Amino acid sequence: MRGMFIADEVRAEASHAAAAARLATLARGSSLTRASHAAWDAATASAGHTSPGPGVPRLTRVRSQGPLLRGAAAVLILRWETVSQSGRPFPALDADITLVPDGEHAVLVRLTGVCRQPPGTRPGQTATQTVAAAAIRTLQTHIAGTISDPAAPAAEGSATVIPPGRQAWTSPATT
Repeated sequence: MRGMFIADEVRAEASHAAAAARLATLARGSSLTRASHAAWDAATASAGHTSPGPGVPRLTRVRSQGPLLRGAAAVLILRWETVSQSGRPFPALDADITLVPDGEHAVLVRLTGVCRQPPGTRPGQTATQTVAAAAIRTLQTHIAGTISDPAAPAAEGSATVIPPGRQAWTSPATT
């Protein structure tokens, strides 16, 4: 299985506490799933493909865990799944979205991960990776915008940031 490593960061205007609460709210409900599907569909269309279609499968599942606290950072673990040519679930993306304080009133939204090429595709057939990379940039911009929005829910207790050593999966299977 071939993969393409990705990394990027954008700045969001919000305190770390407010940003972590907003990220948790985004991940807790269906907003992250909807935003992921919208980003995938937009990237597919802008690449001149139809999804599902030749070379670009449909995004079938979005999973997330967290955000988890790791020192001063809040980390959301994200997985996007598509269906391989054989009809089996395929992890197209595994990524960490990390919020790192950048002064008192801002955070860096870092995304690091790997986009995988589906089994059975030839080297150079990278439509899925191209779409995934574009979709990730769109999703990261959406997350930074949500985090920066003072109208976004960030009241204390409105969302749970999971402390170290605990795990919880959200965003169960979606179609």
